[in-house]
Amino acid sequence: MTMTDTTELSGLTFEQAVQELESIVARLERGDVPLDQSIAIYERGEALKKHCETLLGAAESRIEKIRLDRAGKPAGVEPLDPA
Repeated sequence: MTMTDTTELSGLTFEQAVQELESIVARLERGDVPLDQSIAIYERGEALKKHCETLLGAAESRIEKIRLDRAGKPAGVEPLDPA
């Protein structure tokens, strides 16, 4: 897979997507990429960013916080940020 293709992102883990995104940022910051390639990898970066946000949102929805009773002892769990 190259960074400029439109490979489906759903198979990428969060870590893989972040690694590819960091590589894209490094290439763009160097400034040695032709304009047409810069546009293509920027678009891939935008897609990777959205994919990472989706994965983070899914992870956050699975996180629970421990609910304590008046004595400070665990009394169960509840969503971290109730909707």
